[in-house]
Amino acid sequence: MSNTQISSTHVSSTVNVKLVDSLVQIIHTLSADEQTLLYAKLYDEISEPSDLELMHLAEQGGAFDFLHDEPDLYSLTDGEAIR
Repeated sequence: MSNTQISSTHVSSTVNVKLVDSLVQIIHTLSADEQTLLYAKLYDEISEPSDLELMHLAEQGGAFDFLHDEPDLYSLTDGEAIR
């Protein structure tokens, strides 16, 4: 289903459908250069998370909590040292 086929019955009651429709109409009236600038402002200026932020998310996010119930298969003495 494309974005244009989504009816108001498929979205939450908290979504302002009229506002979104108005914004889409306005965006379609912009020149190609203006649309490119809008896209850059919306998406290109978003920075990617740092390694530290990703590590914090992995640690605190809960996605790996199931590993606490897994047996320890390896220890620090397993394997060979990396040179």
